[in-house]
Amino acid sequence: MLSKRNPQLNKNGELIHLLSTEGLSKAILGDILDTAERFVSVNDREVKKVPLLRGKSVFNLFFENSTRTRTTFEIAAKRLSADVINLDIGKSSASKGESLIDTIDNLSAMGADIFVMRHSESGAPYLIAQHVAPHVRVVNAGDGRHAHPTQGLLDMYTIRHYKGDFSNLAVAIVGDILHSRVARSDIHALTTLGCPEVRVIGPKTLVPDELAGMGVRVMHDLDEGLRGADVIIMLRLQNERMNGALLPSAAEYFERFGLTEKRLALAKPDAIVMHPGPVNRGVEIASSVLDGAKAVVLPQVTFGIAVRMAVMSIVAGNEA
Repeated sequence: MLSKRNPQLNKNGELIHLLSTEGLSKAILGDILDTAERFVSVNDREVKKVPLLRGKSVFNLFFENSTRTRTTFEIAAKRLSADVINLDIGKSSASKGESLIDTIDNLSAMGADIFVMRHSESGAPYLIAQHVAPHVRVVNAGDGRHAHPTQGLLDMYTIRHYKGDFSNLAVAIVGDILHSRVARSDIHALTTLGCPEVRVIGPKTLVPDELAGMGVRVMHDLDEGLRGADVIIMLRLQNERMNGALLPSAAEYFERFGLTEKRLALAKPDAIVMHPGPVNRGVEIASSVLDGAKAVVLPQVTFGIAVRMAVMSIVAGNEA
C-alpha cells in the first residue's frame, strides 16, 4: 500500500501524516515513543495541559464505532490545547450520500488542521492524506483490516515500559490475526524495533500461513506458542468482519485458544499480558487473567493518551 515515496513523510523524511507503522524507520518509531514518555507525566499534573496545539482544530471522524481510541484522541488533543470537533457520522451528510472527499473538503473549509479518521475501508486515510491541503495532517485511527498505527505504537510503548529493550524478546500475538489491523501494526513495529521472535497463534482459518512472509512464526498450537513468551498480546474475535463459518462456537474457541492461568504459566514468569480492547471475557481470555497481576491492559489505555499526544504534536510540528 505504501508508494515509492512514503506518503507519511515529507521530502526530509519527517513524519507529516501517520497512516501505518509499515515503512516507518526505527528512528521515527523511537522518536514517537521518546516524545510520548515526556507526555506521560502530564497525566499527573494538577493542570493537564500543554500549549503545543493551541489555536489548532482537530476533527475526529469515526466512520466505525470506537470507545477507547476516539476518547483518548479527544483527551490527547485537548491536553495539547487544541480545539476538538467530534463529527457524528450517523447524523452527518455522509449518511445522505455525500462522498468522503466532499465531506473532507467541507470540513477543510471550516479550518481543520488535523483529521483523525477511522474508516471501514482499508486505504481511506491514504486517499485523504493525498487529497488535503499541504498544511493539513491526517492520523489513521484504524482503516478496515489494514492498520491501526497508534494502537501499534501504544503497544510498543507498553512493551518498552515494562521490558526495556526489544532485542531479546519473544512476543506472542494470539487470536484473529486475519481481520486484525492491530496485529499488522504491531508486527511491522516489532520487527522494525528489532524484536527477534514474533509468534502469531490461532486457528488456521484465522492465522493464514502466508503471514510468515511478514517475518513472523505462524503457529496453531497455543501451548507451544506461549512457551517462554515475554509478552502476550491477545486479540478479540472480529465477528463483524467475518464472512462464513471461520470458527466453531465461542466456548470451543476458548477451550483451544483462550488464555487461562494454566496456559499463562507456560510463558516467562515475568511475562505481561496485553489486549487492545474491547475484551470478550471467557472467549479469548479468562477473567482471572485479565484481572490478574500480569495484565497491563489498563496501563495500555493510559499510555495511549501520551502516544496520541506525541503523534499529533510531531505531525503538526513538521513542514509538508
